[in-house]
Amino acid sequence: MSDPIAALAYAFAALFIILDPLLSVPIFTSMTRGQSPAEISRQALIAVAVAGFLMYLFLFFSFFIFGTLGITIASFQIAGGILLFLLGLQMALGIDIGRTRDHAHTAAGVVIGTPLLCGPGAITTVLLLSEDNGMIITAAAIALTLAATFLILRFSFQIQQILGVTVTEILGKILGMLVTAIAVGIIAGGIVGILQEYSLVSSFSFSMGGG
Repeated sequence: MSDPIAALAYAFAALFIILDPLLSVPIFTSMTRGQSPAEISRQALIAVAVAGFLMYLFLFFSFFIFGTLGITIASFQIAGGILLFLLGLQMALGIDIGRTRDHAHTAAGVVIGTPLLCGPGAITTVLLLSEDNGMIITAAAIALTLAATFLILRFSFQIQQILGVTVTEILGKILGMLVTAIAVGIIAGGIVGILQEYSLVSSFSFSMGGG
């Protein structure tokens, strides 16, 4: 995108949908019920800090991480897209796939920070946005998304009272469908990337053999 404001708005919207802080509202409120406002703010800050650390880590050090492990962007897209697709199914259908609801002995901020906020889907989205829009716009979009997420978590009790459990669940299902659609696009892009890599390798091997 040539317009930086439009690119920032798109990146923010994509990250906000992927992180889906509204989905975390019922879980966060249940885990912080009875705590003081200061402790709730602290747990919300921990959640945002954990998610932000992971996203910025992959934003600035993805090439080192992938180079060390020998992972390509295309293969990570497919893997992240599949996991994101499963997350979207969980959100849209209200089912649990390999996830436990027993968080009684775990700090709310850590559980919300990862994997609920920042999982493979969020990391994949960060990498794709950085390729399309550059690191500066993506970093700014991450900061805006984290700020919005902190406010939603900090006032999660008020939000749940205003919206109600039913509306919150409906919004979660709608966002789940959007996440699933985004996942399909990510998987398709990864498949195209792998096919292009395979085509380049095959043509290179053919030219070497023909020489």
